[in-house]
Amino acid sequence: MAIHGLKTKKLNLRRTPRPGETIVQGLLFLCGFFSIFTTLGIVYELGKEALLFFQMPEVNILQALTSAEWKPHVGKFGIWSLVTSTLMTTVIAMSIAIPLGLGVAIYLSEYAAPKTRSMLKPILEVLAGIPTIVYGYFALMFMTPLLRTIFGSDVVQIYNTASAGLVMGILILPLITSMTEDALGAVPRALREAAYGMGATKLEVALQIVLPAALSGIAAAIIIGISRAIGETMIVAVAAGAGPNFTFNPFEGAETVTGHIVRISGGDLAYDSIDYNSIFFLGLLLFVITLTLNIISQRIVRRFREVYE
Repeated sequence: MAIHGLKTKKLNLRRTPRPGETIVQGLLFLCGFFSIFTTLGIVYELGKEALLFFQMPEVNILQALTSAEWKPHVGKFGIWSLVTSTLMTTVIAMSIAIPLGLGVAIYLSEYAAPKTRSMLKPILEVLAGIPTIVYGYFALMFMTPLLRTIFGSDVVQIYNTASAGLVMGILILPLITSMTEDALGAVPRALREAAYGMGATKLEVALQIVLPAALSGIAAAIIIGISRAIGETMIVAVAAGAGPNFTFNPFEGAETVTGHIVRISGGDLAYDSIDYNSIFFLGLLLFVITLTLNIISQRIVRRFREVYE
């Protein structure tokens, strides 16, 4: 039935100006642009200075990638003495941080009462806020004497990668715990309730339902923790030892890539000398390693990401 005499209003479909939203959008764009610009600037500076290192007649790239003796002042550039000690401290650190971090995250997410969670969270945040130089002296003054007491002073040297790696694991523990708990908390409550309804225990729900569902976030947390361990400086500079040493014995002193950069850059280096340029080569090497880990992390997240409707 037609209705006459009604006047229809024209709908204004044009976008209403919102100055505040435009300003916020512009600020967010500037933040993103600044972060990208900073990253590109770091890559440019590292690459520019590292290129000077590669152009020196004494440098042989093949020797650098296949040798294990690092002595730039005498023309020996084998990176593996530094890389192996870096990887060794990282493995020791992650062997502590991954199981403890997962355990604490599962407890906080699935077992802890709200009051208990509110008490433990600040403790983890305090661990994350302690300066790394303090961790370094803790490794040297507490962890090393403890290892020497357990295994013997003739086995464990005063400076060793084991104590540095163990304390580094404590440093990374809050990072992995926090990110893993966030990933576990993002799993829908309905999955837990469905499992409980079928008679599953709390442990079965945590390990067989929640943990697999949060696998992508957990994998990302672990890889970020590995990147953090590889780039750690002050702990290894204080406790791991000075001087490159190609060894797989964690109780011996061995200088890592970051520890070597700290030791060398602390001296009087002439600009454009081979020692000076080698620092940027090592920095570029660390950047490539961490970039590779981040790419792997992104692939893992996309591969195992769960989408819930």
